[in-house]
Amino acid sequence: MIAPEDIKWEQCPPFLPPGGLCATIEGNPQTPNALFTIRSKLPDNYKIPAHYHPTDEHITVISGTFKMGLGKKVDEKSMRAMAAGSFMVMPKDTPHFASTSGETIVQVHAMGPMIFTYVNPEEDPGTHKK
Repeated sequence: MIAPEDIKWEQCPPFLPPGGLCATIEGNPQTPNALFTIRSKLPDNYKIPAHYHPTDEHITVISGTFKMGLGKKVDEKSMRAMAAGSFMVMPKDTPHFASTSGETIVQVHAMGPMIFTYVNPEEDPGTHKK
């Protein structure tokens, strides 16, 4: 059992843009074929470029507003604002992108390993510094 005050926030891994905090709630996101749960605390106007994953991603908005869109290129007009309590499933290999409105906490539950493949490799924060 983990209460909110027990969560240990750290800088998110380099596959996410800088500025967010992450916490592992369950499991290890890098273990293949094993379930994991992580939370990300993201600042206002945080943007995640178009990317996809090799496994289905289950996302729950804990607080704030998480705006999501589908496609290989960010299109802010197509994004849907998902408020606290919202749930989304991004099927494996489905390009999607996101941003926040206000500080936002999202929870991701998936099978490992957690891999981000950016549609445009130049937008991968883990390999390219802006």
